[in-house]
Amino acid sequence: MESFEEIADEEVPKEPRIYVSQSLRRLTREILATKTQNCFTQTKRTEITMIQIAFSIGLDSIWRFPYLCHRNGGGSFILVYFFMLLLFGIPLLYIEMIMEQWLRVDNVRIWKQLVPWLGGIGYASIMVCILVSLYNSVIIVWSLSYLSHSFDHPLPWNECPLVKNINVTDLSCLRTVSHQYFWYHTTLSASGHIEEGVKALVLHLTLGIFAAWFLLFLIMITGLKVSIPMLIFSVFLLYILLLCLFIRSLFLEGAIASLRRMVTIELSAWASLDLWRQAGSHVLYSLGLGMGTIINLSSCKTGGSNYAQVASLMALVNLVTSLLATSIIFIVLGFWAATSGHACVEKGVSKLMKLIDDGVLPQDAKPPENILLQPPLDYLDWISNLPRHLQDQVIRFSPSCSIKAQKEKFMEGPGLAFAAFSQVVSLFPASSLWAILFFLTLAVTELSTLIRILEGIVVPFQNSIFRNYPQLLSAVVCLGGFLGSFVFTSRPGSYIMSLFDDRLVPLTLITIVAFQNVALAWIYGAKRFREEISSELGHFLWSFFTFLLCYMTLPGLLALLIICLIQLYQRVPPYYIAWNSSVSTHFTSGGTSRTTLPLNALKSHCPKRCPWPPSSTSHGLSTAW
Repeated sequence: MESFEEIADEEVPKEPRIYVSQSLRRLTREILATKTQNCFTQTKRTEITMIQIAFSIGLDSIWRFPYLCHRNGGGSFILVYFFMLLLFGIPLLYIEMIMEQWLRVDNVRIWKQLVPWLGGIGYASIMVCILVSLYNSVIIVWSLSYLSHSFDHPLPWNECPLVKNINVTDLSCLRTVSHQYFWYHTTLSASGHIEEGVKALVLHLTLGIFAAWFLLFLIMITGLKVSIPMLIFSVFLLYILLLCLFIRSLFLEGAIASLRRMVTIELSAWASLDLWRQAGSHVLYSLGLGMGTIINLSSCKTGGSNYAQVASLMALVNLVTSLLATSIIFIVLGFWAATSGHACVEKGVSKLMKLIDDGVLPQDAKPPENILLQPPLDYLDWISNLPRHLQDQVIRFSPSCSIKAQKEKFMEGPGLAFAAFSQVVSLFPASSLWAILFFLTLAVTELSTLIRILEGIVVPFQNSIFRNYPQLLSAVVCLGGFLGSFVFTSRPGSYIMSLFDDRLVPLTLITIVAFQNVALAWIYGAKRFREEISSELGHFLWSFFTFLLCYMTLPGLLALLIICLIQLYQRVPPYYIAWNSSVSTHFTSGGTSRTTLPLNALKSHCPKRCPWPPSSTSHGLSTAW
């Protein structure tokens, strides 16, 4: 009995212990599974958000926004851009994110499912991705070119090089800042006009294009992915470098006045249709709207409630990055203007006298005593009359500033950012190290952006034609991109790139996004879209979504499209910024003035505005007084 009772007493509590243990194990597994799923979902959310932020930073916030802002009057452009960012930039970005989570297909099939007879919208997105990828690869090459020269000490853009074997005079570098001279002559080997044609390719640019596309090919076939820590590091490193450059530039002469000029708003500038066209198109361009990149980026259900925040965050980061880069460039432009003319002559004379006293230069290189009382161009005349050996030495030791008096606009176009940033990095101690870090980061940022753009080309074809041959598709895309980029590596290649960037791509983007908006708002139906999204994702969209899509974003896009079409038929032709390597003369094209050349561009070795298409009688330059 005792033994039985003991056994019974021992067995009775065993059953609940086993039951409780099994329940706890089951509950633990469920909790761990839930935590793992939440952790995975949160990781995917973070990864997608960081990819989108990195994409918005790299897509021309650093080089494209600043030169558009500089061209269109600073504060006036910034205010119009901010208005359009709120009007249709953030809403359309939010819609693209929601659409991908709803249908979960690529940028071609998504429009075939919504409006089958407008399925060509997806193929138009692929076309614009091809155009953008061609000349964005050249921007990577520019960064690599500056990176390769960053290993030289001293930095080669800080002084006037001795010009050999090219058809320019040795005085050319003294007529502008050496950073601008380095951009046109060393980086681009630019011609004087686009009519020269693609006769010969610039060797180092062509080799750079090959290296860029070969690297892209390796990344695509190996399927390399950037981890979240790498994304965070690249984004924060770029911001740290930009902040350092901004703080250093604040100590330059005329910095506060330059920033004040940047935020100055001129109401008369808003009458320019070109300002509205460029601001609106850059909103689409910088956020990747109409390219299909946003649709291809989102690959995980993150919940619709998060998209409004992500879209707003992307737009905010894009705007902050653009304003930070633009501030640096405006300060550098103000510094160039403050140190030009008489100030540059005084600096040059002071340096020459010191070198003569130290015995570096002979007494024959001593400037005339009254040279500081004469116009700056007389100083150039004195240098040009020196014997050849003395002339070379004087040019070699001349400071990095412009002898001739100039206004604020030294140069325009896509190269403005590279010339300005090269100025700032040269002001740091251990400037070569700063230059290496900055241009390496710039190249990596542009490379990651280009990879996202190429996904807009590759993903749709992988899902249809090249399903079983992904490596063949990568080879075809990269080979086509390499061959198509040749035109931008020629001597007038930067002018062709400028026309692509300023005219062709914006018009195409605006047209695509306008058709997308019409298809979604009026053909498929905004109310129907909102109801189906709410039922599928279990999240109601913005209450004013229908009104926003039909009566705000669509009229804004159609207005931009009308402006672009009006400018196609205007009397004043489009123009591009060219490098004038010879002394300009005053003449007009066909007896009428077709474009106005700024006063600072009328001297030699400065940018000039050339009409496009070129006149048969003007050689691409017409001036008006």
